[in-house]
Amino acid sequence: MVRYSADLDYQARAARGELDLGWLRDCKAEWGVRATPSRIGLTLRDIAVGSYGEVPDHPPRRTMAPRGSDVPDDVPDMGYTINDVSEVWSDNVMELYEEAVSRQWSATRDIPWGDLEPIDPDLEHAMCQLATVLSEVEMVAADFPAKWLWRINHDFVEAKMFLCTQAMDEARHTEVFRKRALANGGGMGRATGVVEQFLKLILDAESYDEGSALMHLLGEGLVLSLFRAGEMIAPSAVEKRIFRLCMQDEARHVSYGTMHLRYRLQRDPSLAADFHAYLDRGEELISVLFTTPEVVEPATILAAGSLAAASELGTAASDVLRIQSIEEYLQRCDRAGLDRRGRMHLPDVIIAGTSGAAVEPSGAIGAAAGVLS
Repeated sequence: MVRYSADLDYQARAARGELDLGWLRDCKAEWGVRATPSRIGLTLRDIAVGSYGEVPDHPPRRTMAPRGSDVPDDVPDMGYTINDVSEVWSDNVMELYEEAVSRQWSATRDIPWGDLEPIDPDLEHAMCQLATVLSEVEMVAADFPAKWLWRINHDFVEAKMFLCTQAMDEARHTEVFRKRALANGGGMGRATGVVEQFLKLILDAESYDEGSALMHLLGEGLVLSLFRAGEMIAPSAVEKRIFRLCMQDEARHVSYGTMHLRYRLQRDPSLAADFHAYLDRGEELISVLFTTPEVVEPATILAAGSLAAASELGTAASDVLRIQSIEEYLQRCDRAGLDRRGRMHLPDVIIAGTSGAAVEPSGAIGAAAGVLS
């Protein structure tokens, strides 16, 4: 470890006004390179000019020095373990960061809480249980990047900045669903062991690749599908607003994860087998979620519009959501270059009606689709 001591001679010269920036004369900075603002302002893409926009595949140092700056030899090694750009990069990460910072919203001010009115007790119980599950799962998407951020080389700063916005988004999602559970007299519902086990699988991931695949592609992808459906099945305009705002955030996270996997596989196609193995394990737990009452029944009752209607339809209403979420998951895998069709680790009864299986939707599912439309 280098030991530093105060330069008292310099302090005396500076006190006398002997300042000439001489120590900058040998700097390798690209003097004269100018970033031009685009229509929306000065974006990360706008400042990716000259050598400053060149993100190295394998940075030569592991420091927090800004990419493109002069780095003296005595700068300490920060011990970063993610030093391959393909481990965290996506081609859209700069644009996603700009969108994230421009579309931040407040769970306190931007939800019309004053418009929330008493609803049927069964619907309130269902909504509060769903809010409980969502406030349970959302924070993992903040905990996961927090676990890895300090391990990522600072030359990949745009990816790190985006992951910081994801952590803020997920904190807000946890906040808004907790507030919804407590805002209308219902209160928190019941946590579930299988949900917690899936979250643990993400946090225990031994690599960023594994955790990102489980969280961005599978976990957050299914939550995004639920948010899309939630806007349709919401019991009031208040919940519609909540789901709509959360959906725009979640779409960014899923887009990053999908394009990150695509970038990773384009650089090293041999990693496909690893990603298949990660998703095999994740899908085994997801299949249990599709048969867990704390998850299935709230969505079914809200989709049907009442407990009586849900009892009449059975699980047909939630089957529509299940089919939609699995289809969207398969489409994300396709876009990333990972074909999961025909090899999903889900029971046949779970993938019934999806393009991942040969089973066609039942008439009851078709009837439920009418309820949701």
